[in-house]
This record gives sequence, C-alpha cells and structure tokens, in this order.
Amino acid sequence: MQRIWRYVVSAAILSLPMACKKAPTPAEIAAHAAKGYYDQLLSGKYEDFVAGTYMPYKIPDSYRRQLVDNARMFVAQQEQEHRGIKKVKILDAKADTVKHVANVYLIFEYGDSTREEVCVPMVEKKGVWYTR
Repeated sequence: MQRIWRYVVSAAILSLPMACKKAPTPAEIAAHAAKGYYDQLLSGKYEDFVAGTYMPYKIPDSYRRQLVDNARMFVAQQEQEHRGIKKVKILDAKADTVKHVANVYLIFEYGDSTREEVCVPMVEKKGVWYTR
C-alpha cells in the first residue's frame, strides 16, 4: 500500500508543472505576433511584414509595392542612423478582448547600443493578430 501511495504522489508531483501551464493570453499572442512581424522585417522579408498589416479591403498592387518600399527604406534608415536594429524584445502587452485590439510594447535594440520602446497597435480578425 505504501508503495502505491508513493507512486501516486510521485506521479502527481511530476505532472504538476504540466498541469500548471496555462494557455497563452490574447495579449501574449498579440505580442508574439508583433515581434514575429518585426523579426520578418529585420530579416528582409518586407512582403511578409506588409502582409501582417491589417487592411480591411483589398489594396492595389501599386500601393502594396509602396508599403514594401517604405518598409525597406525604414530598415535602411535605421541602419544609417543607429547601425540597424539588432534585436526586438517584447516588453509588455495589453489587450482588450471585447474590441479585439491590443497595444504591444517592444524594445528595439540598435547596433549603436541604444534602445527604444515602441508601441505597436494590433487588431485581431478571425483569430489572427495584425499590426494596425
């Protein structure tokens, strides 16, 4: 009997970390989405970065190309002014689940050792978080 009890207690202790793991909150999901979009931007995937922007209607290809060019110019400007953005970190996120919006606070770490806090407004549509 004591052996069985030890087994039950051991199994309960070992499964405790898995049981305590919670599902991510909407704010956490929005934060990781925002960071992911900026990671794509920094890796030169400008089209993917623009695709992560919420547009409630179809935009002309010429306008989409302008947005991609703007993203490319932003990265070039940061390279010139700060030796580029070297890392993006999540600082905080606040979500309004009723309105399906969030504000994500990211930290940009630049090549010249400076840091900047940036607020990225997000919107959720059909379960996907987009930048606004």
